[in-house]
Amino acid sequence: MGGYLPANPRRVLEIGCGEGNFIGGITGASETWGVEPDATAALAAASRVDNVLTGRFEDVAPDLPLAYFDLVICNDVIEHMEDHDRFLRMLRGYLTAGGVLIGSVPNMRNYKVLFELLVLKDWRYQDSGILDRTHLRFFTERSLRRSLTDAGYRIEVLRGMNGSLSPGRSKWAWPRFLLACAAIGLTLGGARDIRHVQFGFRASPCQPP
Repeated sequence: MGGYLPANPRRVLEIGCGEGNFIGGITGASETWGVEPDATAALAAASRVDNVLTGRFEDVAPDLPLAYFDLVICNDVIEHMEDHDRFLRMLRGYLTAGGVLIGSVPNMRNYKVLFELLVLKDWRYQDSGILDRTHLRFFTERSLRRSLTDAGYRIEVLRGMNGSLSPGRSKWAWPRFLLACAAIGLTLGGARDIRHVQFGFRASPCQPP
């Protein structure tokens, strides 16, 4: 998430911190908190994170200090929320006046997903990736912008991540690759967002929660 992190965050919270690898790599933070629903991962995170709460965010949210964190992180988390709009609004309450929220979501307009839907007429859920079977919400760049804005954030950075376009080796790799190149070319770059696997963002509250 280079380019998304603010300078010198002091108190940091990560929702869905896993084993604490990401938040544990942030230098200069004086206090780190993590929320992790998986008990095994949370136990591992305890060696890297000062305070780890085990459970779903909705369940442990009352144990988090309000208006306390300079930085809240939610990488690949929003798509797992039953009510992502409520989740985003709630997070504002844990940020300081100058705090920022950073995160990432999968891009449902990725060319591989579009090819599967429009050409193969299929919608095959998988164990990981954009069509992870545990995803409850789906985003494009436009819908992510709208969700953040409607939840009361000012977007500072929002851009595509992991945007390489390569044919690969699967059965449909070359047709998929060529159609993606054609779509981007024929729209004069207007469809270039289909290259990206994810969108990353940094946003700050534009009003009190």
